[in-house]
Amino acid sequence: MAVPRNRLSKSRTGNHRAHHAKKPIRVSSCPNCQAARLPHTACLSCGHYRGRSVMKGTDAPSQEG
Repeated sequence: MAVPRNRLSKSRTGNHRAHHAKKPIRVSSCPNCQAARLPHTACLSCGHYRGRSVMKGTDAPSQEG
């Protein structure tokens, strides 16, 4: 098993953890209704994905006859 030969200082440990911070969620706008949505997912408000309706959104009118 690999064991470090010498103990790392607190500053070196902090440098190793410099990239561990959480990044903000990237949000894009829906081209159909301009609502905020995650990229590569269907819009939850209108139900469109890549220019077509794939599910019923919360703002979409019902299509039940």
